[in-house]
Amino acid sequence: MASENFDPMSAGDQHMAASVKILIAGGFGVGKTTMVGAISEIAPLRTEELITEVSTGVDDLSGVEQKHTTTVALDFGRITIDRDLVLYLFGTPGQDRFWFLWDELCRGALGAIVLADTRRLSNSFAAVDFFERRGLPFLIAVNCFDGAPRYTVDEVRDALDLDPNTPVILCDARDRPSAKAVLTHLVEYLIDRAARTPVTT
Repeated sequence: MASENFDPMSAGDQHMAASVKILIAGGFGVGKTTMVGAISEIAPLRTEELITEVSTGVDDLSGVEQKHTTTVALDFGRITIDRDLVLYLFGTPGQDRFWFLWDELCRGALGAIVLADTRRLSNSFAAVDFFERRGLPFLIAVNCFDGAPRYTVDEVRDALDLDPNTPVILCDARDRPSAKAVLTHLVEYLIDRAARTPVTT
């Protein structure tokens, strides 16, 4: 016989965490797949294919000549920040010929990370322009590759001609704590931005 004091909420944790869609974008070979794989708490979904001769003259391999695979649709992962927040991560393809997918991936996203490579910083302009045109908040995460030129946050900001309020941080996309710090920084930026945005009625 069931207890008269039975509380259905005590039968299990009915708490529903908020889910947020985040894009991880940037140029070809900048480390998007690596970041999703480093931080995802589930086995990440990847759509990588071998780079073949078809890419010759189409994809710019300068600076990433040792890269043998490329994302052709998206990378997908998930990370629980805390009991109240779960992030769903969507890594975008980096080549120009797959940019038609970006509009679809952008739907429902609350923010984005633009990974930048100081060896090919100009490759970040397209992603920056994409998110600025759509009004999607983003931050720049400089992926510090071994042997790559080192620049300060202010130097990167100036080189990319960013809005003064756009965060720029340094990271190692291979390192889980570093990647998580980038996501945490983005969430804090989104919360702060929302708090400063007037509510229209």
